[in-house]
Amino acid sequence: MTLAAATELATATNENLAHTSNALIYSSMAVYTLAFLAYIAEWLFGSRSKVARTAAALTATDQKAGGAAGPAVAVKSAGGTAVLERPQVVVRSAAGARDVPDGPGAHGGDVQGDLYGRIAVSLTVLAFLVELAGVVARAASVERAPWGNMYEFNITFSTVAVGVYLALLALKKNVRWIGLFLTTTVLLDLGLAVTVLYTASDQLVPALHSYWLYIHVSTAIFCGAALYVGAVGTLAYLFKDSYENKLASGGEPGSFAKSVLERLPAAASLDKFAYRINAAVFPLWTFTIIAGSIWAESAWGRYWGWDPKETWAFITWVAYACYLHARSTAGWKGRKAAYIALIAFACYLFNYYGVNIFVGGKHSYAGV
Repeated sequence: MTLAAATELATATNENLAHTSNALIYSSMAVYTLAFLAYIAEWLFGSRSKVARTAAALTATDQKAGGAAGPAVAVKSAGGTAVLERPQVVVRSAAGARDVPDGPGAHGGDVQGDLYGRIAVSLTVLAFLVELAGVVARAASVERAPWGNMYEFNITFSTVAVGVYLALLALKKNVRWIGLFLTTTVLLDLGLAVTVLYTASDQLVPALHSYWLYIHVSTAIFCGAALYVGAVGTLAYLFKDSYENKLASGGEPGSFAKSVLERLPAAASLDKFAYRINAAVFPLWTFTIIAGSIWAESAWGRYWGWDPKETWAFITWVAYACYLHARSTAGWKGRKAAYIALIAFACYLFNYYGVNIFVGGKHSYAGV
């Protein structure tokens, strides 16, 4: 076989693998859609008989707090002994300090809802495997790491995000409630990837031919996927904390809030979950920035040049550092720290989408 013939055969093989990758990505979207519908069924048809767990717990807490206010006070009066009511002490618990049980989950603790949930998880596993095969086929078609442009980053990012979710499930963590939010955002992510961000498989510019591509970008993808899971936990915490506050103050939440928020873990559990995720990922995000600086010195002859991508990576790092510091500061625990966490994740998203699409720089190689 001549060199020209071999080159032509290799090109045809690469194109076939690229088409195979595209077919697998579209197939995974179809399966994710089925998983999304199954998660919807889990929330809709799961039992609602266990609502008011939070209300009952908060009522019991209030009764204990009232009992701790002290006994009634007896005083002598002209007509005999008068008993004065003990003073009412109203104490608003700090966020996450209440002894509130976790909700039964999206399925509501019944067999039918649990069945839909198990079907949803099984479909999520299948979609994850199909999408992973699509990412691997894309890598084989270009014979390099499959994250050389925004399209490849998106499909790899969503794959890793689902992988993090499934890993937490495998570790017996109570995170199945994330499934509906996850499949929704994954479908949006893949829809954006195959339409607006799609780029045909091609080789990289010389500056990207480095083993740091595997180290720096892969850690950035994993950090983003884990931070996404933490952001979902933070959002859920804010809603559940507001729900618990309303109950504690004697308010009456709507039926939608009762049927949905009552099934989530307690606000304290959600807050702790989000914090642990963010705290665990922060050192790895630090390493990602350091690795990028080392690669920049090798490719461009300087460690740091305040390129837009570098600047926003640093801003993201500072935002998460502020969040972790706020968690250790008494006056900034709870909701205030949660707002900082969401701002930090918004910085990560802008660092990827905003900088790549709207701002030029040395990190812009293949358009979108």
